[in-house]
Amino acid sequence: SREPDVPPEAPLLFEVTLLEVRDGPDPQPLPPAVRLRLGSQRRERGNFHFTRGDFAAALRSYRLSLRALDGPITAPPGPEEEEELREQRVKCLNNCAAAELKLGRAEEALAACEAALRISPDNGRALLRRGQLLAEQGRDAEAALVLRRALELDPASKVIHTELSRLAGRAS
Repeated sequence: SREPDVPPEAPLLFEVTLLEVRDGPDPQPLPPAVRLRLGSQRRERGNFHFTRGDFAAALRSYRLSLRALDGPITAPPGPEEEEELREQRVKCLNNCAAAELKLGRAEEALAACEAALRISPDNGRALLRRGQLLAEQGRDAEAALVLRRALELDPASKVIHTELSRLAGRAS
């Protein structure tokens, strides 16, 4: 029953030396249901980091989620599983785009939007964000086309109306 050598709440400084770096193991083939579960868990972890403002950690989690969703599968997914895998990929790519934007990386955000649109051409969130990014780059004609398509899919969206109005104001 002696007093500890370091008092409670004392600041500590550790020095760590990296001795070795190894590549992670190749992804193991997993059933589609397990891929979906892993992808969803990692995306949710990314959402946790995103809401706390740690956008780099969120982006890492979203990328891990995509890796889980795209990894080798032991058996071909059924139609429902294939649709769910597709939807999860689009969600992750949209989240990647949002995190990239928060990190000030517009080109990477645009690439993530375009990847999401290759999977789901009518994804409203990806269309809106792509239109906003194109407008930021001064590509107003392209932005207007993309935003008009987004408006067709969601005519009640005030955000899309605002973006189109802003573009029209710049043109005049």
